[in-house]
Amino acid sequence: MATRLRVSGTDNGVHGGREITGRTRLFAVIGDPVTQVMAPELMNRLFAERGMDAVLVPISATAGDLEIVVDGLKHMGNLDGFLVTVPHKLALGRQADRLTGAAKMAGSVNAMRREPDGAWLGDNFDGQGFVRGLLSAGHSIASKRFTLVGAGGAGVSIAAAILGAGASALSIVDVEHSRAEALVVRLGAHWPDLARASDSPDPASDVVVNATPLGLRKTDPLPFAIDGLKPDVVIADIIMKPPQTRLLRESARRGMRTHPGLPMLAEQIPLYREFFRIP
Repeated sequence: MATRLRVSGTDNGVHGGREITGRTRLFAVIGDPVTQVMAPELMNRLFAERGMDAVLVPISATAGDLEIVVDGLKHMGNLDGFLVTVPHKLALGRQADRLTGAAKMAGSVNAMRREPDGAWLGDNFDGQGFVRGLLSAGHSIASKRFTLVGAGGAGVSIAAAILGAGASALSIVDVEHSRAEALVVRLGAHWPDLARASDSPDPASDVVVNATPLGLRKTDPLPFAIDGLKPDVVIADIIMKPPQTRLLRESARRGMRTHPGLPMLAEQIPLYREFFRIP
């Protein structure tokens, strides 16, 4: 008689319990670290609600092991796709067989799926998710000045989406100034003269976005100084766990409006559903 593992509980979003069998389809989320990811809770809830025999699990992989881990995943016949989190989004953009327009623009991916011919298609929904989350919270984007801190795998997608949504100006700050400058050049091909590289947030910004990993740990410093920003500025953080980072807490104490990271993921779930062909 076959042995079956029952997955149950309420913390992971799987209601009432369900069985993992030899027919269960696999999905994964890859990062380093992965303890903060919330995709398993949200995606497994979606699978359960849709009656889909599938499960998404977290996979921890260092940068040095990433290529061999991803190559192994690609050769698993019952794995249909995976999500990508920090710090691997740029690297995975180079390991996809094909890229969508959004992924090409960003130069990074946060989702990959197996195509019918066996090729792996990469896409990036971070930008769309961030914009949708910001708008759903009642914050404006059109004609607003933005600063983006962090030009990594998520930041490049968010930068393109912000300008695509009608922002009037975008300052890009990164510890590697050359990376910020390279992103400005890439964006300039589509939105001339709207983006610039900077060493610090623009004091006139209406919205300042933290797209760095700083804030995942309690000991992390602030990703940028909030002194000198406008009193009515919106401070947005894409970190989802903890839900209230040090940046958000200190900004709120000063009376600034804040926007947490979870809406960016929540708004991507319908996009993942379509991308992974979930009924």
